[in-house]
Formats: sequence, C-alpha cells, structure tokens
Amino acid sequence: MGILEKIAEIEKEISRTQKNKATEYHLGLLKAKLAKYRAQLLEPSKSAGAKGEGFDVMKSGDARVALIGFPSVGKSTFLSLMTSTESEAASYEFTTLTCIPGVIEYKGANIQLLDLPGIIEGAAQGKGRGRQVIAVARTADVVIMMLDATKGEVQRELLEKELESVGIRLNRTKPNIYFKPKKGGGLSYNSTVPLTQCSEKLVQLILHEYKIFNAEVLFREDCTPDEFIDVIVGNRVYMPCLYVYNKVDQISIEEVDRLARRPHSVVISCGMKLNLDYLLETLWEYLALICIYTKKRGERPNFAEAIIMRRGASVEHVCHRIHRTLASQFKYALVWVSLLYFSLFLQ
Repeated sequence: MGILEKIAEIEKEISRTQKNKATEYHLGLLKAKLAKYRAQLLEPSKSAGAKGEGFDVMKSGDARVALIGFPSVGKSTFLSLMTSTESEAASYEFTTLTCIPGVIEYKGANIQLLDLPGIIEGAAQGKGRGRQVIAVARTADVVIMMLDATKGEVQRELLEKELESVGIRLNRTKPNIYFKPKKGGGLSYNSTVPLTQCSEKLVQLILHEYKIFNAEVLFREDCTPDEFIDVIVGNRVYMPCLYVYNKVDQISIEEVDRLARRPHSVVISCGMKLNLDYLLETLWEYLALICIYTKKRGERPNFAEAIIMRRGASVEHVCHRIHRTLASQFKYALVWVSLLYFSLFLQ
C-alpha cells in the first residue's frame, strides 16, 4: 500500500470515529501516524527525473508576500495592478506557469509580491506543481489567499486544508510547549495550567509512535493533540494570512458585507479597482513593519528616506541596518515616537 493510500485510509478512519473520552487515545495515535505519512510524502523523491523550470526567486526588499489561490481568481491581474510587473492574465486557467515576482512600493518600503501558479485540490500530494508552489509560500512573511467571491467558502476551505496538510499554520501562534528529547530517564511530564485535551498517557502514546521514549514535556497552555504533534515534528510554519475576496462587483451587497466581516478578510475588485488602498493598509499591519526616520542635530527629520524595520526592533537593530560598525561606536540615541512615524537621532 502506497503512502497516499495509507493517508486516505487514516483520514477515513478519523472521520468515522466518534470523538469522546473513550476514543481520544485512538484518535491521537491516528493523527500522529497521519502527520508521519504526510511528512514522508513531502520528502523529495530519490529517483532522478526530468528537471522543469524552477520556482526559486531570490528574496529581496523589506518583506515577502506570497499570492496563492485557485486558477483564474485574479492573481495575475492583482500583481499587475499593485506592481510595475506585467503578469499575463487571460480568461482560461493556468495562465501563470511559474513564479513571477513584483515589488510593491508603499510607505518607503519595498514589498516583494510573488504571483504563484494556481493550485488545485491535491496540491499537497504534488498535483499541478503544488509542492513547488507551497514550498515558496513557506518562505513568505505573509500569505495572501486570493479567492473568488462568487464561489462562496469552498475555495477557502480547500486551500486551508491543503496548506494545513503540509505544515503551514495560518493566523495561529506556536504552541507554548517545552519539548526536549533526552538520552535516558524516561518521560518527564508537567504542566503549568489545567489540561483538558491532553493527558500524560496520550502524550506518551504519541511519543512512542515517533520512537521517542525519553523526553521532557512541559505544557504552558491547554493544547490539543494536533498542536503537540506539531511541536514534536518541529518543521511547522506559523504565518499570518490575509483572505482577499476578488470579484465582489459580481455579488450582492449583502454577500459583500458578510465576507468583509469575516476575520482576516478583505473584499476587493481588481476589474473595477475597488478597495485596493484598504488592502495595502491591512497588508502593512499584517507585515508588522514600521518606518524609522533619522534626524541630524539641529535639523528636521529626513522624511524622504525611511529605514524599514520589524515591529519590536531595538535601537541596536537600527544601528546594524545603517552600518555594521555603528553599534560598536554607539553612545546614545534620542527617540521621538509618533502615531505616524519614529524619528531617531544617533550620536
């Protein structure tokens, strides 16, 4: 039996197993096996095959945004509107066959936008070059999931499932679990909060499935078995995602209002160029970028050129950004904080 068949069999077993106290251990083991098989599926094939056009694009600018979605949802049109790059757009599917990069210039920042080929159901198993597309998406700072507003929620659910199966966790934070394998001593299990979804026995069964018999496990929050498996595997990517519903000019105003009120969602129309400015503002917030302006003594801040940094950056990070030797000669800084900008005076 191949890996795909094993995955399908386990998924069927999970779907027909009732969730209750008596089956939680069985479900935990099934989920652990499912994660193992999915990880094997993503490993590159050892057999030599014909090499196709690559998807590798050098990371540039202040941030990277991956544009993913089903074919013919308006990704190429969106790239052409937001950047100076012309991406071929047509009324037929799979117009884009490789990764096309563009640059969004916004508030002094250069944001790299990647137009990826449309993915289809089963992309995680390699259908329609899905593995290459998803591999590029894992390197992004933010994912824009372009959806056709006329198709309802079907596309969103399918894409979320595909990304979930390859270890991409959208709009979620990393579970607060301390996990460290050891050479001996058995299992050390503790928690700082009451646990309602994981027990010591279930944790032990999941670890045994991964051939781990000695480890330290400390739960700092009430996590699910799936989240504990993510910590064991260790290759999960947690990233913000913006759900962008295109073609809202083709649906009713009531439906537009319903979609716009969904979490992490923005409604636009590339054809009529509607709401693109609000999308840029929201994208800026999701990227968590800030503008820092330098100021010379006795002069006004230089608002012509901004230093783009991540939210939470320190003065030392800014020094390294200006020049790698500046931090060693640094004495003090005067920082003016505004709702609109940061101004920094270095001495």
